[in-house]
Amino acid sequence: MSEFLQVANAAKEAARLLAPLPRAAKDTALRAIADALVARAEEIVEANAADVAKARQDGTSEAMIDRLRLDVPRIGKIADAVREIAELPDPVGEVIRGSTLPNGLELRQIRVPLGVVGIIYEGRPNVTVDAAALCLKSGNGVLLRGSSSAYSSNTALVKIMQEALEATDVPSGAVQLVPGLTRDSVKELMRARGLVDVLIPRGGASLINSVVEESSVPVIETGVGVCHVYVDAAADQERALKILVNSKAQRVSVCNSAETLLVHEAIAAEFVPKAVAALAEAGVTVHGDPAIMALGGDGVVAVTEEEYSSEYLSYDIAAAVVPSLEAAVAHITRYGSAHTDAIVTDSQTAAKRFVALVDSAAVAVNASTRFTDGGEFGFGAEIGISTQKLHARGPMGLPELTSTKFVYVGEGHVRG
Repeated sequence: MSEFLQVANAAKEAARLLAPLPRAAKDTALRAIADALVARAEEIVEANAADVAKARQDGTSEAMIDRLRLDVPRIGKIADAVREIAELPDPVGEVIRGSTLPNGLELRQIRVPLGVVGIIYEGRPNVTVDAAALCLKSGNGVLLRGSSSAYSSNTALVKIMQEALEATDVPSGAVQLVPGLTRDSVKELMRARGLVDVLIPRGGASLINSVVEESSVPVIETGVGVCHVYVDAAADQERALKILVNSKAQRVSVCNSAETLLVHEAIAAEFVPKAVAALAEAGVTVHGDPAIMALGGDGVVAVTEEEYSSEYLSYDIAAAVVPSLEAAVAHITRYGSAHTDAIVTDSQTAAKRFVALVDSAAVAVNASTRFTDGGEFGFGAEIGISTQKLHARGPMGLPELTSTKFVYVGEGHVRG
């Protein structure tokens, strides 16, 4: 039996034992993990230093190294996040709906764990702990396949979590690191139908597309965010500038940051110069169509069609002038990723039409795209933002890491 099959089978068996455990057992286990992370922080930092050194040797950018780096304060924050997950309501066993049927059967639909969740992710090792904690809280076993650049860090984190679980009622095998540094281990995970119940890829478009196209395990797509801000003819322009800059520049490397600005032609002559100036002040370069270039001055560079469908994840934004709300929606439909799209307008009619026509996981009216987040929505921690339509859509918190089953109770009922 291969190393992968060993850990996958261990996770499946652990998930079976974990599923019926009460909330108190799971919360105790999460708090034990948090305490262990703090107590063994220096051990984690030492493992992480090896990853950072290798990244530097490989010529990795300082921005990516910063995402990789762990220190004692950062580990403390990771532990705090685990404690926060312990405080969240347990979705398992929640009754979604119930009724007494005309024949007297009592019917309930209840939340149950998915089983074994496989997570393929890039970059930050904190995802290792966040994902494990969310899966444990929702009663799932988890197979973690992080970036090879963080392998030493992830190995240490998983070892510490497993050892912390050994003193609790949660089986330590519920948290597993997929062995190996090559793409072969990823392929094994993607083909483990029957052992893995669902895969969740977290990362860039190439990673997500690869998993969706190659996996035989059901996949929940997350993360790619080609988000738009459409400034309508009826927009309050000062409000629009505030929303635009926040959507783009508040944090550029995340999936809910804006990547494209669309401006109604009726206000373009007045609004575009102000928008270009406000974005420039925030350090953002505008990549514009001919109309934006004509109105925005020397600070605008020419946009390519490919850029309209790409995540910059940097201080850059695409921009175009559109003749109507319908044209804005057509642009979003063609180039967007169905993540988050915003309209700024004082017209209720325009707002309602935009909401009705834009088919995205989240639609914002007079608000920044940056609010599409489990914490901001009041859901607590999240595993990612789902941009698909089946099972889960939008921020995926604990309820989205469950499925349901129907339970019906009778008194000797038989069907005639």
